[in-house]
Amino acid sequence: MPATDTLKNAYALFDEANAKDPNKESFKGELVPKELIYGQRMTQTLEKFEPEASEALKLAARSQHICRWEIPRDNYPMDRVGYLKWREELKKFHAEKASKILGDINYDSEIIDRVSFLLQKKKLKKDNETQVLEDVICLVFLNFYYEPFLKKHTEEKIIDILQKTWRKMSENGHRAALKLSYSEKALTLIQKALKG
Repeated sequence: MPATDTLKNAYALFDEANAKDPNKESFKGELVPKELIYGQRMTQTLEKFEPEASEALKLAARSQHICRWEIPRDNYPMDRVGYLKWREELKKFHAEKASKILGDINYDSEIIDRVSFLLQKKKLKKDNETQVLEDVICLVFLNFYYEPFLKKHTEEKIIDILQKTWRKMSENGHRAALKLSYSEKALTLIQKALKG
């Protein structure tokens, strides 16, 4: 489905917000705002994985990490409980940020409510669009962030993260993940994780 003018406008506003990210990532020899490129990768991945995605799902994908740096991880205790609290706060924060932007450009309340629902990952495994969004998040991680992640963590930690990632995904997500291109080491760890 071609993007509507309102959708393009929303993407531009999400990108404008994410372009303020002080954290940078190297991309094609340039330093770019981390969340800006993350949002764009979410859109590219969704378009491949679910070409018939609804407008609400497209909006949720692009705003998945909107202004994430405003709630740093180190504001919370560096343990499992702190991590889960941070993640819960982030979901609400992203939903509120995206809803405000969408309201400002006159999206109707039905779409805004749906985007908020999706960003808060409600009814994962039960709601088809929430599941597609989760699959896309996992595919973006595997495609763009997994290889650099490998270099920073122990094999045990990586296998644990891969198993958690796999559990969140649908069968369609698994099939798409196995079609991605990986280094030999990255693929070996995926195979170990899936056997575990």
